[in-house]
Amino acid sequence: MLRIEASDIAVERGGRRVLSGLSFALDAGECLLVTGPNGAGKSTLLRAMAGLLPLRSGTLSHTPDSDAPLAEQAHFVGHADALKGSLTVAENLTFLAAMLRTGEAGCSVEGSLAALGLARLADLPASYLSAGQKRRVALARLLVARRPLWLLDEPSTALDRAAQGMLGKIMAAHRADGGLIVAATHASLGIDGRELKLGASS
Repeated sequence: MLRIEASDIAVERGGRRVLSGLSFALDAGECLLVTGPNGAGKSTLLRAMAGLLPLRSGTLSHTPDSDAPLAEQAHFVGHADALKGSLTVAENLTFLAAMLRTGEAGCSVEGSLAALGLARLADLPASYLSAGQKRRVALARLLVARRPLWLLDEPSTALDRAAQGMLGKIMAAHRADGGLIVAATHASLGIDGRELKLGASS
């Protein structure tokens, strides 16, 4: 089971210190809800954990130690849905599944789409989808490859109440299987978790 520990980490973006002196630990099955005003560094923290931004100082470690860095054990779902409009919903997810399956395989493409209520849209070009439907396709990638850490940046954006319920179910199942979630959010996600509140950046 994966455990993550951040110790006194600092991150800069564009030459400006966004996060400083941040420490926390996260054990298997736990959820960390990262809150705070715009500009507080919520997205910056997730991007650093995903390996997309370097740490200015401090350490971000995980156990058990392995040859795979933390970024390769994580799914990152950011603001952009990262879909190819000319490909169908199923084709987009098939491509993502092939790219992401560096470790343990997850659900089938069909099963992943069904879990997010997208089965009937499988053959529709992604460019035809609404914002909420595109968001659900982006979230379906969490299921096609088994990765223990989910890094979710405002995951409920554009989701209606029914879709929020689907998201809640897959997050609960992931945690029950020993997975970890770090979610940056302004809205309630309907799940319990420890809160990490970041202050406004100066």
